[in-house]
Amino acid sequence: MAKTRDIQRRIKSISSTKRITRAMEMVEAAKMRKAVAAVLASRTYANLSWETLLNIARSSENTISHPLLETRSEIKKQALILITANRGLCGGFNSAIIAEAKRYIAGFEDITDVIVVGRKGEVIRNTAHVAAAFPKEETGITVASVSAVATLGIDGFTNKTYDRVLVAYTDFINAAKQVPRVKQLLPVQTDVADGSLGIFSENDKVGLSQEFVEGKSKEHLQSGKFSHEYIFEPSRQMVLDQVVPRLVTVQLYQALLESTASEHSARMAAMHQATKAASDLVMELTLFYNKARQAAITAEIAEITAGVAAVT
Repeated sequence: MAKTRDIQRRIKSISSTKRITRAMEMVEAAKMRKAVAAVLASRTYANLSWETLLNIARSSENTISHPLLETRSEIKKQALILITANRGLCGGFNSAIIAEAKRYIAGFEDITDVIVVGRKGEVIRNTAHVAAAFPKEETGITVASVSAVATLGIDGFTNKTYDRVLVAYTDFINAAKQVPRVKQLLPVQTDVADGSLGIFSENDKVGLSQEFVEGKSKEHLQSGKFSHEYIFEPSRQMVLDQVVPRLVTVQLYQALLESTASEHSARMAAMHQATKAASDLVMELTLFYNKARQAAITAEIAEITAGVAAVT
């Protein structure tokens, strides 16, 4: 049986770890509240702007033309923007989104370049070619935080380096559930067979679903023709050159916010589980310590009794 001093040392060590994990849980809870508030504040605008872009994309077949709305018949090269965390200690958050990205890349072998946002995503170098890597901002996230990444994807699509641009991120459902997704950014299209590669979110509260888009299509599209006419001022091309890249950037910005909220939620849950596991282990070791201490006391009493009996 282990010595009581060794058990006490282990209890002290685990208790110290418990205090650390508890403090980290509280810190991540505060960060999560701010991240979720940012997600909810921008989600409506991001969805409405994406709906506008969808309508423009559907009407582009007849009246509107823009390079970012061009659907190419053959996919020779594509870019996948992978959003992960800079740090670990967040359960399966990083491994889940990296596994989802690898699953998608496996279907296209060597025609995919990966643009990594977050240090943990660089592990995908073992599977695919990493074209660029950017650190992920954890606080003070703005649209400028993704401008460089968005520019890289938009310019690559415009100059035909890439025929498709996608983003792999973790969709925030609630504090207990986060879903890894792969969403197509460019070209903008609604007729995608696989929902995870299109515009449909796993979260009903996001505001976009397949039924929602189909309803909008029936409402605004009649006989394959766009039933409402957009008025562009000063000119159609100038407005599209300004609006379409910004709306795509907004989607990437929203994906970063969703991923950040999911990361803090996952880390808070992981630290909560670690704190609970430490508490359980301390209770188990305390019980073991009490048994060992009682056994030691019993042995001492037996030795004293035996000594007294030997003297008498």
